[in-house]
Amino acid sequence: MKRIVLAALTCLASCAPAPQQPVPTRASAFAEALPPMRSFSAAPATRPTRSNADIANDFLDLTFRMESGRAVPVMTRFEQPVSVRVTGMAPPSLISDLRGLLARLRSEAGIDIALTGAPSASITIEAIPRSELQRTVPRAACFVVPRVSGWQEFLRARRTPQVDWTTLTRRDRATIFVPADVAPQEIRDCLHEELAQALGPLNDLYRLPDSVFNDDNIHAVLTGFDMLVLRAYYSPQLRSGMSRGEVAARLPGILAQLNPAGQSVPRRSVNDTSRDWIEAMETALSPGGSPFVRRRAAEDAINLARAFGWRGTRPGFAYYAYGRLQISNDPDLARAAFDQAAREFRTAPEARIHEAHVAVQLAAFALSSGDAETTLRLVDGAIPVASRAENAALLATLMMFKAEALDLQGRVNEAEAVRLDSLGWARYGLGSEYNVRARLAEIASLNPGGRT
Repeated sequence: MKRIVLAALTCLASCAPAPQQPVPTRASAFAEALPPMRSFSAAPATRPTRSNADIANDFLDLTFRMESGRAVPVMTRFEQPVSVRVTGMAPPSLISDLRGLLARLRSEAGIDIALTGAPSASITIEAIPRSELQRTVPRAACFVVPRVSGWQEFLRARRTPQVDWTTLTRRDRATIFVPADVAPQEIRDCLHEELAQALGPLNDLYRLPDSVFNDDNIHAVLTGFDMLVLRAYYSPQLRSGMSRGEVAARLPGILAQLNPAGQSVPRRSVNDTSRDWIEAMETALSPGGSPFVRRRAAEDAINLARAFGWRGTRPGFAYYAYGRLQISNDPDLARAAFDQAAREFRTAPEARIHEAHVAVQLAAFALSSGDAETTLRLVDGAIPVASRAENAALLATLMMFKAEALDLQGRVNEAEAVRLDSLGWARYGLGSEYNVRARLAEIASLNPGGRT
């Protein structure tokens, strides 16, 4: 329903104990204008690798439950061709990224969807200042609501049944609110998650390793799993108003037709995620809590995951959160948590992008200790993963680490080439020139060979 602000976990800030020395002069090497912004060309996602039986169960839990755990009584969707309009202070990147997303939804999910300028559009995307958006919904980076066609209408209808998804019997109107003044990648990520939920499932499930329908916010763009779910959601064999039982009866045949490879994959035994674990993670990720309370909540999530016998993305994410929260408190505990997070993510074939996020943290420790070889090994393994996942912020950060490690080895020309290449991706992933230069300086400050 909304993409949550997870700034404490998804940016590099405080990625390792920072030196107190001045930032090295190398951080100012790009005093001239930054190179042009780079962006990814649209590429179809890879097909899901899990069994159709597992995907059917995920589909039902995504469709018939809200994030809060409330039941959704009937399936709802748009029963006519979907028109999308853009209003507000939309930057050029929003329109470009939206066109690419709509093309993917048509080709990969089979949804009849197109841009329009008409005020009667099925879905409105309104870009507003981030400060205004977060004054109203403090923890949301972006969100979608039904039965309204703009911000003012939403403000009037807040806390009324009009914007309660569980009261729908079909979808006719919805509005997605995105921040207008953030990095292009953040806007694009909002478009992918919120448009998918405006069209289809309303829930997020922490157990999903390969989906944007997951509150860990690890996946930046719609995956093959997500496109398969949306294609099934708009199957002619389904319609608005169907109960969970009615959908469950038709779903196996639909998935067998859409994803025949999934018929022969063995079903996995994956427990549902308990509310206790979700609440512990919400506390750990909440920027308003005290550091002690947040660390204790992350530790509780780790212990719960261990008690449930989970492996893969859920315990991995709990260790990742715990590591981030321990960096300034106990760096040794932080590093051990990141090592364990990486081990957990390696048990799930779909969690390579999760492992790439952990590689940033481990590379920070390696670089700050002067270990260029380990830094290069970590980032060289993660860079192709970040590129395939279309995560420019992560890609640029990894490349900046690579440049510093090359500098440590005396490979100055190679370092400058990699650093320059990182900047175009950083402009898309991080946004403002200030943010780009701050990230360069932050990573350079970890390099013991460059400190002054």
